[in-house]
Amino acid sequence: MKQHQGSFKWISLVEQHTDDFEFSEPATLSEIVEAEKELDLIFPTALKECLLESNGVFGEYGLGLVWTLRAITETNTEFRQNNDFSELYMPFDSLLFFGDAGNGDQFAFPIQAGVIRRDDVFVWNHEDDSRSWVAPSLEKYIEWQLNGKICT
Repeated sequence: MKQHQGSFKWISLVEQHTDDFEFSEPATLSEIVEAEKELDLIFPTALKECLLESNGVFGEYGLGLVWTLRAITETNTEFRQNNDFSELYMPFDSLLFFGDAGNGDQFAFPIQAGVIRRDDVFVWNHEDDSRSWVAPSLEKYIEWQLNGKICT
């Protein structure tokens, strides 16, 4: 695990609960803006802040608590454009995936009319295509995920 100095809200939040996570070099604001353009939406402020501290937060076995910008853009693009997925699942235009449970299920912010208007986090179940609320914010998602309160 990297040692960080200074004020790092998101890294500190993770470190309060575990030392089994790895942090990446921070994303830049221009990289975030480019990802937003690619996905045609504005990321929630909390996600931007987290990515500006660490471009991805990963646990044991590569668990993606928060993905890198590249993974966020690639996964969301694939899910929205994959013709096979459109035959199997409801549309994914209403979700911004940003992390995973390590079992195929993925965590997302809800998108309404092309805009993220809520800070809530939902989990998409890959087996039954359900979308369920798991946390009221990214902060609580991280805390609850690390405490084992979120089970998928």
